[in-house]
Amino acid sequence: MNLDQLDPQQQSDLNDWMELIRIPSISSDTSRVSDVERAADWLVEKLSMSGLTVEKIPTKRHPMIFAETAKPDGDHVTVLVYGHYDVQPAGDESLWTSPPFEPTIRDGNLYARGATDDKGQMLTHVQSVCRYANQASGPKIHIKLMIEGEEEVGSANLDEMLPQLSDKLACDVLVISDSSQFADGQPAITLGLRGIATYELSVYGPGRDLHSGAFGGTVMNPAIALCHLMSSMIDAEGRIAIDGFYDSVKPQSESEIEAWKNLPHDDETYRESVGAIELFGESGFSTNQRRWARPTFDINGLTSGHQGEGVMTVLPSTASAKFSFRLVPDQDPQAISRALQDHVQKHCPKGVRYDLKADHGAGAMVVDADSPFVDAAANAITDTFGVSPVLIREGGSIPIVGRFQEVLRCDCLLLGWGLDDDNLHAPDEKFRIADYFRGIDASGRLWQELEGIGKKP
Repeated sequence: MNLDQLDPQQQSDLNDWMELIRIPSISSDTSRVSDVERAADWLVEKLSMSGLTVEKIPTKRHPMIFAETAKPDGDHVTVLVYGHYDVQPAGDESLWTSPPFEPTIRDGNLYARGATDDKGQMLTHVQSVCRYANQASGPKIHIKLMIEGEEEVGSANLDEMLPQLSDKLACDVLVISDSSQFADGQPAITLGLRGIATYELSVYGPGRDLHSGAFGGTVMNPAIALCHLMSSMIDAEGRIAIDGFYDSVKPQSESEIEAWKNLPHDDETYRESVGAIELFGESGFSTNQRRWARPTFDINGLTSGHQGEGVMTVLPSTASAKFSFRLVPDQDPQAISRALQDHVQKHCPKGVRYDLKADHGAGAMVVDADSPFVDAAANAITDTFGVSPVLIREGGSIPIVGRFQEVLRCDCLLLGWGLDDDNLHAPDEKFRIADYFRGIDASGRLWQELEGIGKKP
């Protein structure tokens, strides 16, 4: 794409994107509360100027933005677009090639925190809805938007308020773009997300750190006890070794397995892309099955003893680990927690005590591939990208999506415009500018496609 030859509408869309990105709306940073508020106000003004009815909904933390087009007469589909305007912290800014909140164009990409997650992808729908609301014939479907400012800190307030907002947010289909294409040039519709359950396990031994020479061999070392506990949770074949963990896991359908075999995937290319020495995972399953459709266990952080420079022969008094399970449909995070408690109690070595704390959990979600909304999205994407989308799942979790489905009883479309190498949550986050424009066009085409399917039975 030649960025020197943008038409006025594209230039305006690009300017909007860059303007919103410059606001450091870091929801986890208490010093950025006013910036989060500024980002919310930016969206209120953008949507209001386009003629949508807009409401800024206060929460205990950061505001949510609700907007809607005029409601058409007669039978029509109602769509709810969900996105978020908050972003992750920039982290170590010395690792960024350009300042994280100064959007910079390089090689056809826009680099900045929030470029793809989720300001860029969310704005593709905002731009298209604003145009749809103002078309001469008037909207023939009813489009609502719910854009929150707390997704990066867990969406606790939206989760809590969702039941009381259910009438306002009622819809036939939920549309979200906070994921990726399958590969460069190969768009996708995501039909499922894994759930999640996260924990912190602390192990306590002697009342203070001890000299490992004077006291080693006389008391249980909490770091060693923690390592025993962590290794007890997974076997050498990558299978989780907690009693009852797989009881609710249903076999994947043969048709989906076969479809995934035909995806343009190569294990060696994948291995190189992640920088791994070799691939590893639960035996008997393909790489895509393991990352999309099988539950997993991962240690996310380990802390104990001396962490500074040089050697300090300490026998630490405490050790802790943060870890998570990714879950598949029908696995209940609360049931996993109960099984985990039993496992830790059974396998905890003598001579130490432990404290197991659950952080947050959410179930997995899956979409019916035969939904007319999936067909409509496939047509819109094919028309825009020139390639039919593949149907995949995503290994990550967006907990609020399952909550939307539970409360609103709606279908869901997960339409990712980004790429796997967009560096979400990392330095040099980016989003390809051509895909930003394609996302706007595909979103607009989706509204036209939905006009033709009629009201969901």
